[in-house]
Parts: sequence; structure tokens; C-alpha cells
Amino acid sequence: MSNATIRQVIILGALIITGMTGLQGYWLMSSWNVNEEEFHSKVTLALQNVAHSLAVYNNTTLPVDNLVKKRTANYYVVNIQTEIDANVLEFYLKRELSERGLHLDFEYAVFDCTTNEWLYNKYISYTPGLVRESETTNLPRYDEFTYYFGVKFPTRPGYVLGQMQLSLIFAVILLITISFFIYAMYTILRQKRLSEMQKDFINNMTHEFKTPISTIRISSEVFLNDPLVQSSDRRIQYARIISEQNRRLNLQVEKVLQLAKGEKSSFELKVGRLELKAVLEEVISNIRVRLEENRGEIHTQLPEGNMEVLADDFHLRNILYSLFDNSIKYCKREPMLQVELRNLGKTAILSIKDNGIGIPKAYQAKIFEKFYRVPTGNIHDVKGFGLGLYYVKGVCQAHKWKLKLESEEGEGTKVSIIIPINKKIT
Repeated sequence: MSNATIRQVIILGALIITGMTGLQGYWLMSSWNVNEEEFHSKVTLALQNVAHSLAVYNNTTLPVDNLVKKRTANYYVVNIQTEIDANVLEFYLKRELSERGLHLDFEYAVFDCTTNEWLYNKYISYTPGLVRESETTNLPRYDEFTYYFGVKFPTRPGYVLGQMQLSLIFAVILLITISFFIYAMYTILRQKRLSEMQKDFINNMTHEFKTPISTIRISSEVFLNDPLVQSSDRRIQYARIISEQNRRLNLQVEKVLQLAKGEKSSFELKVGRLELKAVLEEVISNIRVRLEENRGEIHTQLPEGNMEVLADDFHLRNILYSLFDNSIKYCKREPMLQVELRNLGKTAILSIKDNGIGIPKAYQAKIFEKFYRVPTGNIHDVKGFGLGLYYVKGVCQAHKWKLKLESEEGEGTKVSIIIPINKKIT
């Protein structure tokens, strides 16, 4: 993912989160105000009914205006203009509040105008086992009323929040979403930084290999041209092995450099017309040396005539060497390779089959992934980095070739590449 793409994702995500946060905040405030207004309406109506019930009980009349007065967010005073029986008041308060679904703690007190003090106060709790002292003595007095009682709701904030459960649940979900987005962005940026460090390391490492590889190449050429070496078949054979292996080592370094770019589109193809059969025969000729060292054999089935394809010579040879290398490495017995090249007119099918350990069905879908290796427990007798088949797949995709793998555990593996014959790559 490029820096521009990451920057766009972060900006877009930040804008979306800002909008959602603002919308959620507005929703929470609106929900709070609605529930608070609903609470006030219910309490006012309940206290008005209590006042009317007391007036009927005492056979008195009520004032026309200012019957219920809200002093603070959770404290109300009610104008009665007559003496109040605390027990009767408590009965009516419980009944009216309960009928309106206000099952929350409250405390009430009766004001005595003759002593100018709170005459009676009590805390009513709906929580079993909870006993609290009344705090009504600390409530402010209201001098405009003569006979009145006050009611305070200490748990009003909790009641209002309880009515906002759905809004609070969505707020928590939004908070989790924001936290996940921030963590995801942190992880992406961290992985990108590590990936860049990895690419820099690979680039530096492979470029450091270039000097000794060039030195070995020059030395091997001098060695091959030496008359003393040319006079001995054994010496010339080992000199050619050194030259060929140095060439392969250089190809591996170039492959790692290509893989360090990370994407299939990064393959810089230098497409040209190649005689596929001739390239294949040359690679097979070079691979025979290693097969002989492992007492192996290679059988070929090649068609008559030429078979011209459009391909990158460097990458084509490299993937052939990778496939042959895997066939030899992952074989616990004498390697037996079967190479078949078929001409189907518009396409050529190149197949390489071995008698190796095979790939279990469970791992075949992942075998072409970068750095992936089939689990072998604590056995590490075959060295590698899990880049060979990933590279093969990348080269085939860059050329728009089809790649097919068939394998049975313990029976060997067959890899087939379907290549258009003399067809341009767009």
C-alpha cells in the first residue's frame, strides 16, 4: 500500500469518525434533554396530584398559581397553604410516583412556618437493604411559600442515564470502532515501516553480493581458459560447475531484488522472441550435473520443430531452475524427473513431474504464498526461504501465463505452465 493511499485512508477515516462522533454526541445530548424533560413532566404531574389529594384529604383549597416549583434539577417544592400530615404525604407520594413509573429513591420534608424549620424528613429507598440518612435539612428554603413540602431525587442522574441505554450502547460501539480504527492504522503504519526496512535490508544485502559474484565470475572465466585446466576433463568439468553455479547465484540475487519490490507488477520484463525448446534443453543440460551428483535421472518428451514464445529470457530460465531445484531438493530418494513439452497450436504446455515427497492437500492452496513453507515439525533438513514458488507464480502472472499444480503426498508433484505461442503480452 502506497503512502498516498494510506494518507487518503487516514484522512477519510478521520472525517468519517469526526462526523459520527459529532452525530453521536448530538444524539446523546438530545436523548439526555428529552429524558430529563420527560422526568420533569412526570414529577410535576405526580406532585400536582399529591397536592390535590392532600387538599381533598384536608378539605382545603389550593393556590391557583405556583403550585409546584422546581428549585434545582432534582429538588421540587409544593405549595399547600395548610398543615401537612407526613404519613399521609408519604402515602400519596409513593402512589403517584409509582403510577408514573418513577421507581427511584427520593426524600421528602415538611416545612413548619411557625418554627421556620423543616419539621419532618425521611429518605425512601427502593433498593433492598439500603438505609440512608436524609439530607433534606441541607436543602434551601423557599420563602415565597408558607406551608409547603419539598421532595428531592438524589438518584435522578442515574435514572435519566438508565432511560438512555440504547444511546449509550451505540456510543460504546462507536468508541470501540474508533479504537479499532486507530489500532488498525497504527498496525498498518508499523507493518509498512517494517516492510520498508526489510526491503532496504534485502537491497543492501544483495548489492553487497554483487562484488564477490563478479569476482568469482571473472576468476572462473580465467580458470576455464587456462591450458592446464583444458587439458584435463575432470578439471574442465569442475571449472564449468563453478561458472554455472556462479551464474545461478547471480540469478538468485537478481530474483531476490525483484521480490524485494513486493508486487507482481514490479517485474521488469524484457520480452523477446525465444525458442522455448532450446531454452529448456539448455537448462536441462545444466541441471544434469546436479542430478548425477544425486544419482538421479531426467527423462524428456519434447516435440519436433521450433516453438517460439514471447518471454523474458532471464525470468524464464530462472523459474525453470527454481522448479528443477525444488524437484531435486524435496526428494528423499534418487530423483526421477519427467519433463514434457507439448505444442497445442496456440499454446504450449510445459510440465515438470518429480517423484518427491509431494505436498499435502491442506497446504496446496498456500504453497505459492510469499515465505510460505509446508510445516515439517522440528525437521529442517531442506533449506530455503519459501520464495521459489512465489517467484514462479509472480513471473507467470507478469507474463499472463497459467500455472497449475498437481501433487499427492508421498507420490511427487507435477507443475504445468501454459504459455501462449508467439502471442504478444499486453
